[in-house]
Formats: sequence, structure tokens, C-alpha cells
Amino acid sequence: MLEVTGLEAWYGQAKALDGVALRVGEGEVVSLAGRNGAGKTTLLRCLIGLHGQLSGTVSFLGRDVTRTPAHQRARAGMGWVQDDRGVYASLTVEENLLLPPKASDRAWSLERVYEEFPMLAERRRAPGTTLSGGEQQMLAIARVLRTGARLLLMDEPSEGLAPVIVARIGAIIREIKADGVGVLLIEQNVKFAATVADRHYLLSQGRVVESLDNVEFQQREGELLKYLGI
Repeated sequence: MLEVTGLEAWYGQAKALDGVALRVGEGEVVSLAGRNGAGKTTLLRCLIGLHGQLSGTVSFLGRDVTRTPAHQRARAGMGWVQDDRGVYASLTVEENLLLPPKASDRAWSLERVYEEFPMLAERRRAPGTTLSGGEQQMLAIARVLRTGARLLLMDEPSEGLAPVIVARIGAIIREIKADGVGVLLIEQNVKFAATVADRHYLLSQGRVVESLDNVEFQQREGELLKYLGI
């Protein structure tokens, strides 16, 4: 579904990514772990088409999209759940959900969203400014699922959230995985990543330094926590 080869990125003269290669298959959840400043968010911005100073190749669904504008990648089925959630504060929950256009027939209906996210159903008339952090994260995820995205790029979806909300996000990720949706997940919460991901990449100073299956990842949990400074 997604294949990245030789990806390099810069901010001016400073190199942020150095020869990154990774892949995400259909119905596969892949996590990307690394310390702050390792290049994780820059990588997602390159994949979604929001960082232009780069080289290498990004292929999505067998097509080279390295220079394709972000809106065209979104229409092709690539969705981004931002770390700042991107909720429109002046709109209600329902207005936020009705805003994005559908990219495919995989798009979740409003009824399915409310069934899977009952807290959003309860707050459907509430403006974005009144939502808690967990409600905002649920809304950000649901809004991308409303587009029918085939690949989700998720930036720290569990950060700062209560365990019950984190567990619900994990359940949703496993559900969309079963539907064949691919997920690339930036996640510092090693325990959470181990419950949802099939494979893991470790990023350090803009390079992928290790690729681990989930068994190896769980066996090295203590080492990874120490490495990540958690």
C-alpha cells in the first residue's frame, strides 16, 4: 500500500531524514518510534505532501506520489490524523464530521461514527472549543474515517489521554485494520504500540536503524523505553 525508498528531507541546509525506507501493507499497522527530533513528524509531512524539500520516492497504491500535491493524495485515500488534532473550534462536532469530502466508498457513515464513538454522538451539537483532549482525538480520527481513507498516518494518537480513551483508540485501530486499512503510527507509548502494531521501525537522527516484528518489540520493551527516554 505504501512504499518509501531513499527518502531524504531538509530544512534549509539541515538534513532531517537520511535515506529512510519503509513499507505498510494493506490491513497492516506499522509503528514508528524514536526520540524527539528523530524526524518522525517530518516523515509524515513528506508522506502526506506537506514538505517539499525532499528526494527519494514515495509510492502509494503502486503510484509514485513523491511530487503529488497533498489534496490529491487525500483524494487517493491517504488520511492524516495530526498531533494537534486540527479540530475546527467554531464548528460543532457534527459540522466537523460533515466537512470532509468522501474519497472512496469505504467512507464511514455518520451513523457508523456515532455507533463507534458514542461520546461524539452525545456531543454532536457541542462546539469544538468545549471538547476534552480525548474527545478531540476521537473527532480527529472519526473525521478521517469519514473520508474513506485507505491509509491512515497517525501522529501520537495516545499522547496525554486517559487509559480508557487510549483503549478505545486501540480498538478502533484494530477494527479498521480488519477492514483492510493500513496504518502508519508514530507512537512513544511502547505498550500501546505493541497492542496494535504488526511491525515497528526505530528512527534515530533521520535514519531507520532497526525494523522489528511485534514479538521482538515486546521482548525488548525495557530497552526501548530506556532508549526513548520514557
